[in-house]
Amino acid sequence: MIQKKICMLGSFAVGKTSLIARFVHSIFNERYLTTVGVKIDKKQVHVDGTDLNLVLWDLHGDDEYQRVRMSYMRGAAGYFLVADGTRRSTLDKALSLQRSAAGSLGAVPFLLLLNKHDLSDDWEIPEDELEEMVRQGWKILHTSAKTGEAVDEAFLSLSRMMLENQRERSER
Repeated sequence: MIQKKICMLGSFAVGKTSLIARFVHSIFNERYLTTVGVKIDKKQVHVDGTDLNLVLWDLHGDDEYQRVRMSYMRGAAGYFLVADGTRRSTLDKALSLQRSAAGSLGAVPFLLLLNKHDLSDDWEIPEDELEEMVRQGWKILHTSAKTGEAVDEAFLSLSRMMLENQRERSER
């Protein structure tokens, strides 16, 4: 079985822990619990004929008091940038984290998850800005850890991207 490390990056309270809980345990908890350091979960998936053991690193939120240590990223085959669609500033933080991650890891697959889509009436991120990012090659999904919207799709999509990246590297 192939093992792949995935890191969750984003500001505090964007739903990184909730996305993992929804994916791994099919649960959602309304109560906010901040992640201290790193929390690691695992889940086995079957993607396009391949069994994968995903090792999910839930990193503490990046804010003015605490920075994500890029050393936590070492060995990651892919990562999620998670932003809260109801807080514009979390997208800016995700973009900053992407630059840092790319500097540490190089060109590994990632997806931008705009979480809390169940609160779309309170959305602060304009669609035209997202469309421009897609034109630049970004892959973006609207997710909701609360309802489960696109959560499995996100993890399976990143898994496919990581497998494709592995195939491309082995062909070189």
